[in-house]
Amino acid sequence: MEDETSADSNYRVTAGELRQFVERIERLEVEKKDIADQQKEVMAEAKGRGYDTKVLRKIIALRKRDKDDIAEEEAVLEMYMEALGMT
Repeated sequence: MEDETSADSNYRVTAGELRQFVERIERLEVEKKDIADQQKEVMAEAKGRGYDTKVLRKIIALRKRDKDDIAEEEAVLEMYMEALGMT
């Protein structure tokens, strides 16, 4: 009988903990959606002011990367373009 009560207690604690994790993840999903909506609004505002949003996204992606990595990619791109007669 004690084992069953202990098992029930452990189950309730585990279920409660699980519920907390699920609820936290759900709240984060809502926050993520709100942030994505805000980013869309900023991009729409930039576009409305005449900025090229495709280029803005590229700049944002480049700013996240290491400068050496970018330089290496640009060098390879240049080499490929030369090989194809594009320069």
